[in-house]
Amino acid sequence: MSFQFDQVIDRRAIDRINKWTWYPEDVLPMWLADMDFPTPKPVIRAMQSALKHGILGYELAGKALLEIVAARMERLYAWKISPDAIVPLPGIGPGLSAFVRIASSPGEGVLAQPPVFPPFIQGVSLLGRASRKAKLKHGIRGGNLYYEMDFAAFEKAVHTGNTSTKAFLLCNPHNPVGRAYTRQELGRIAEICLERDILICSDEIHSEILLDGAGHIPIATLSPEIERKTVTLIGPGKTFNMSGLFCAFAIIPDRKLRKKFEIELKRTVLEVNNMGLVAARTAYSGECDEWLLALRKYLQANRDLALAFIKSEFPDLHVTAPEATYLLWLDCNPLVKAGKIKGSPYDHFLEKGKLALTNGDEFGPGGKGFVRLNFACPRLVLEEGLVRMKKAIA
Repeated sequence: MSFQFDQVIDRRAIDRINKWTWYPEDVLPMWLADMDFPTPKPVIRAMQSALKHGILGYELAGKALLEIVAARMERLYAWKISPDAIVPLPGIGPGLSAFVRIASSPGEGVLAQPPVFPPFIQGVSLLGRASRKAKLKHGIRGGNLYYEMDFAAFEKAVHTGNTSTKAFLLCNPHNPVGRAYTRQELGRIAEICLERDILICSDEIHSEILLDGAGHIPIATLSPEIERKTVTLIGPGKTFNMSGLFCAFAIIPDRKLRKKFEIELKRTVLEVNNMGLVAARTAYSGECDEWLLALRKYLQANRDLALAFIKSEFPDLHVTAPEATYLLWLDCNPLVKAGKIKGSPYDHFLEKGKLALTNGDEFGPGGKGFVRLNFACPRLVLEEGLVRMKKAIA
């Protein structure tokens, strides 16, 4: 079966704000982390059927949907969980926020590993917690920028400050560096968290966007002890390009921890979009898995095209070769030092190339001089973005 990944859809044609309408029409947007591909047809058909019914009233996630989510976890990871352990959410962000509020008190530490998805740092500070940072370490491997966990920095960050660290926010697969962490890496981090009685919230929203045959390991599957200390956040939004439907799930096998989480959701009146529930049921049912396999191949080819172009045209620009996600993380600092990029790389590409990327400064320590590029788009669009990058640097 063929899929329409090469189809260029005019997202400026709709009278709503999205990543294409955020900037002027002469700017090519390759920043926000959603895809420019049509959502799988089975999901669209399921939503059309729900709309045809004609009533869009209040709805809750039924037993059938929760059983489908549980079955997918068992099929993908041999992770046997009860449907009762699954809590529907209106997105990963609300899940992270609820976790921070139940796992810590104002002033206590919440640990993250920058450069990382901005809410892991900014959201923690806005909630009045102490943002603890254990920077990832990086170098060059196989000619590409490569990141890994710094366990010494992690342990040191746990002890920083005058208050205790109560929670750890894990991003796996990692946004923006594209790592799918190994069992050994996850095991060492889990061991430290167990020793220090630190609760874990694992954002695994990109867990099915895997490249080069990479695998994903939910940290909660390492042991029963880790599972009891972990809230795992998943959702079909990134994988099946339906983030705007605001439907995700928290997997919390420990009953006491789950009860606290559910009470916090009720306290803040967080509920899920009913059309999101319809779409999630179809997305996780397996009906879209053939589409997903084709998507991974297309994304891998896009990634390889971008890497080859960058290495050929800008040998001094260091870039990740992501194992997962559809995001490239580019270290422009050598080009800044050489005077080929003036000032902020984000501003430079926007002004000189009419190319909108994500500013690395938003990802915390280790992000200065970096930009993030989203390559989940038709190949013609990606090629145009690379040409604009070349123009900006030239």
